[in-house]
Amino acid sequence: MPATTIKEFIDSLPDDRKKPITHLRKAISKNIPKGFKESVAFNSIVWSVPHSSYPAGYHCDPAKPLMLMCLSSTKGHIALHHMGLYGSTPLLKWFTTEWPKHSSKKLDMGKACIRFKKPEDVPVALIGELATKLTPQEWVKQYEEALSSSRTTKRNQ
Repeated sequence: MPATTIKEFIDSLPDDRKKPITHLRKAISKNIPKGFKESVAFNSIVWSVPHSSYPAGYHCDPAKPLMLMCLSSTKGHIALHHMGLYGSTPLLKWFTTEWPKHSSKKLDMGKACIRFKKPEDVPVALIGELATKLTPQEWVKQYEEALSSSRTTKRNQ
């Protein structure tokens, strides 16, 4: 059964993942701007814009709040999703430029997912700084612009 609280989530992790996930969570929670809500969803720790601030929610499932960041553990790696990286070229450029200053490892990243294969390789300070980069209002604006652009593109095809 999936975890429903932060404690349940962390307690369910393998021993070698508990400490790095806890450190990442603390760095994100300490640095993320006010207005994001921390919760557990998708068997992950999630930071999202709550419905009280953005009633429209996530367009694919409006019952869900608009997620910005998500921290999870898979069989092969720790995963950090930051949706703002996917939708913002300047933020992505900042992150990829900063990465080598914080880690000697090659950046293992998809569109919005950063994968850490070894718990000791997590650059906690960099992730804490990444968490500071978007307020809830900025994230909603970026999200709505991307959504509008996507819908316009589909109509014109």
